[in-house]
Amino acid sequence: MLAVALGGCGSGGSERSTLNATFGAFPDSLDPALGLTSESWNTMQNVNLPLLTYEHASGEDGLRLIPALAEEMPKISADGRRYEFTLRPGLRYSDGTPVRASDFRATIERLFRVSSPGSPFFTDIVGAERFAETLEGGISGIEADDSSRRIVIRLVRPRGTFANELATLYAALIPADTPDRVPPAEPPPATGPYAITEVKPGSAITLRRNPAWLEGNAEAMPQLPGGDLETIEIKVLSNSSTQVNDVESGRVDWMKGPPPPDRLPEIRRRFLDTQFREEPTISLFYFWMDTQTPPFDDLRVRRAVNHAVDPAALERIYAGTITPTQQVLPPPMPGHRRFELYPHDMRKARALIAAAAPDDREITVWVQNVPPHDEAAQYYQDVLRRLGFETTLKVINSTNYYTVIGEESTPDLDTGWGSWLLDYPHPNDYFEPQLAGTSILPAGSTNWARFDDPSVNSEIARLAARPLDPDAYARLDQKVMRRAPWAPFGNFTNATFVSDAIDLDAVIFSPIFGQDLTSFEFR
Repeated sequence: MLAVALGGCGSGGSERSTLNATFGAFPDSLDPALGLTSESWNTMQNVNLPLLTYEHASGEDGLRLIPALAEEMPKISADGRRYEFTLRPGLRYSDGTPVRASDFRATIERLFRVSSPGSPFFTDIVGAERFAETLEGGISGIEADDSSRRIVIRLVRPRGTFANELATLYAALIPADTPDRVPPAEPPPATGPYAITEVKPGSAITLRRNPAWLEGNAEAMPQLPGGDLETIEIKVLSNSSTQVNDVESGRVDWMKGPPPPDRLPEIRRRFLDTQFREEPTISLFYFWMDTQTPPFDDLRVRRAVNHAVDPAALERIYAGTITPTQQVLPPPMPGHRRFELYPHDMRKARALIAAAAPDDREITVWVQNVPPHDEAAQYYQDVLRRLGFETTLKVINSTNYYTVIGEESTPDLDTGWGSWLLDYPHPNDYFEPQLAGTSILPAGSTNWARFDDPSVNSEIARLAARPLDPDAYARLDQKVMRRAPWAPFGNFTNATFVSDAIDLDAVIFSPIFGQDLTSFEFR
């Protein structure tokens, strides 16, 4: 889940109201049910709103849940199994359609029909598991009354993360009659301050003021900022060095994501705290291994890979924008306790491979075509060769990367590069979507290691049903890494680089969504 860019153009005064932007990669989807990359989430944060969302703020304040389409925070029963909301009155979508309580039920049911990567978050709703299997009869645990605007959700068991999951974009309301597959150039209508008005798939996106926001949604949701921009023009520019040049010259006001490693020292020297700021993220980079097929179905092989991968070497590839790690939970996530089970040791790695004596030595390594991730995969490919494997590097366009590796039918999904950026501020977000057996899906899977360990599955489910227990998650972190489905190597530091036309101090960096489009101001 790694951000790679948004930007804005020009120099000028405060009269400007159009931000011309560049992406290093096109969003994988502009459908809130399907978007997985942070380009998608960044674009849709202020377009498609759930019942709940997060405070528009940087740092810890940006992890505070607040109502969005709902009038107030949910009424939760004493046993934690019943959530009740009331939708705000008078809300409309950007196409003029009224927002109805029944849209919520339709939105959640659609997640299962389209194999959304967010669907596992909602399987604890009464009737959801059956609906996921049959896609018939609806989800009985969601009651929606359009006349009273009341929504009631009943859960099979308490779920301590459920309010956070209701604040993900997967749960953003869209009209009940939205088709399961919307054309890429025609994303669902908006409820937030901006609407996506034009899409050139793969190359450009235009966001403009949502007419429904101006006509009533803003008044109904005064807790949410509307921002100063009238229009946001986004273009895809895959060459990050060219993006830097455009920001420096004022042709582009913002590139979201880090400048290329060879340009970082100069940018830090010239623009730190005036036009450039480094942003800590709650994130993880890792190499996943298919735990269900040879050679990575052998624990000894997976442990060998962990010993062979040197996080310090990858830190150099990423020019100091990652902090080396060998575990699942990143700081400052509750439950993060630093440990190192696999100190870099090629001799031990080779001994483990010799003991395992794998018959299958042909491995395909997958990665997206974004520097320096592709360089990291080349390093990983070399490590595997040094362990005696024959490797093929498969480089996929970043727009389609997670779709391709999330498809069960894709051949040769042996191992590859992966990333995860915070969906919600709870350690479960780093376990259930990526490491629970229930997250292995025919399409839209985010458990790329196909890791399905019964004892880990039961512990993930048990902890999700309880109040947050950081110590238990710390133990789970070690338990998972002893089984070594991944070779984690870094926690990522992002960057905000703007032209001198933008007030850098005003730009909000959300821990979940990245740079907040409503916070950009021209000087």
